[in-house]
Amino acid sequence: MKFFRESILLLSIYFVSEIISKLLNLPVPGSIIGMILLFVLLTSNIIKIEKVENLANFFLDHLAFFFIPASVGLMTSFASLKGSIFKIILLCILTTIIVISVTGLTVQFICNRKSIKEVKKNKINKKGA
Repeated sequence: MKFFRESILLLSIYFVSEIISKLLNLPVPGSIIGMILLFVLLTSNIIKIEKVENLANFFLDHLAFFFIPASVGLMTSFASLKGSIFKIILLCILTTIIVISVTGLTVQFICNRKSIKEVKKNKINKKGA
């Protein structure tokens, strides 16, 4: 029953985001608006993480299964992609490097910020003691 409630909640957010996308005639897909909307609702504690946690974990556990249709689609249209396979592989390599670099820089930035806050907190605690 909990999966059903979580599914209804996520599908409702998706439905609202599709309506927003169509009504405002945005060039952004409704699914992206839905993810942004879900993020805002979760960070503002309007929706508690516990309300979507089980379904989200289920999706994460079975993530590879959701790539099967895309993989089959690529295999069936391989003949039309054959001429630009080198470009596609190069693009995949470059975007992977960019994603890894940006992720690393973001983690370093957050860790540095966190350590600066801890140092300031320790200085305040030493002054007060």
